Amino acid sequence: MKVLKAIYNFIVGDMIILIGVLIVVAALAVINFVSVFAPLRGITGVVLILAVLCVLTATLYREARGNR
Repeated sequence: MKVLKAIYNFIVGDMIILIGVLIVVAALAVINFVSVFAPLRGITGVVLILAVLCVLTATLYREARGNR
């Protein structure tokens, strides 16, 4: 169990990052597979970059205001 936790902490580091990126990937999958959202397929790269930046900023903000 310690090995799995060490691998998780190395790759992800924080649960907010993992959940945020999974939500973004799920949303982009919906955009790519549902034909109603076809006009949005051109901006999926921008959406991915902005969403990941927002997730990382939220994590950084949470760490910065943590207990001291």
